[in-house]
Amino acid sequence: MKVVTLTLNPAIDKSATVHGIKPDSKLRCSPPKYHAGGGGVNVSRAIHKLGGESLCTYLAGGPAGEMMQQLLEEEQIQQKLIGIKNSTRENFIVVDTANNQQYRFGMPGPEVSGEEFNTMLQTMEQLCVKADFIVASGSLPPGAPKDIFAQVARIAKKNKAKCIVDTSGQALIEAAKEGVYLLKPNLGELSALSNQEVVTALEQEDLAYQLIEENKCEVVVVSLGPRGAMLVTKQKKIEYVPAPTVHRKSTVGAGDSMVAGMVLSLAQDKPLRDVVMYGVAAGTAATMAEGTGLCKKEDTEKLYRWIKSKV
Repeated sequence: MKVVTLTLNPAIDKSATVHGIKPDSKLRCSPPKYHAGGGGVNVSRAIHKLGGESLCTYLAGGPAGEMMQQLLEEEQIQQKLIGIKNSTRENFIVVDTANNQQYRFGMPGPEVSGEEFNTMLQTMEQLCVKADFIVASGSLPPGAPKDIFAQVARIAKKNKAKCIVDTSGQALIEAAKEGVYLLKPNLGELSALSNQEVVTALEQEDLAYQLIEENKCEVVVVSLGPRGAMLVTKQKKIEYVPAPTVHRKSTVGAGDSMVAGMVLSLAQDKPLRDVVMYGVAAGTAATMAEGTGLCKKEDTEKLYRWIKSKV
């Protein structure tokens, strides 16, 4: 089965370590590491690390865009670059080795023109014809139409591809209005989708199932952070999948790794329960890697076996 990921606001993730962060001082960092990053880009990278394949589709431009293309080539990721005029953003992640605290500096993305978005939509029209799963993931660049992921979901449905959306804010709300196959909100995003300020533990099951009743999706996987995830299906079957306790080195790309584990399992036609277990395993494995390293297959498989023994 063919998986296509879409990233509208990718980034070059630059990571380094330093011992003791303090103001007004020259802080000497370790040699930086560079990775192609951003929602769908990370999903494609993680799928590859887990032994699967996907087509990584993304908007990029300028010197950083050229670097992103090169980095993905080095990782042997199948890619489809949609060129834009402005330069791709760059993020900086630094870990203070004195206390193992991580600092993440996210830069705003480039402005993308209406013509460039139209080119993206035309490209997705072509790719969806042969795709089984479309993963629209990550933030939107400044000025992007809030319903852009909803437009992608519409194209996917027209071509009978299953659309998975992992984003936030109004982009998530608009995509849910269109209706997708799977949503992966955290509790904050679940509250936004349900038009509530907060969601309590007593409400989360009913509110998640409400998304299905309102035809916003067919499957909901609520990310519960270190507590794992909650699966809710059309049959009102609710299952909790625990996350193992591990030594966390970085949280960058954990959610994207979780999505990668799930979509890879879906493409392998595994039961939804196993899909979520493998997703939680991949997400947890990503926290064990430094910087923007994402999940390793060996760690993911080991954690998956642990989760399966507990569920």
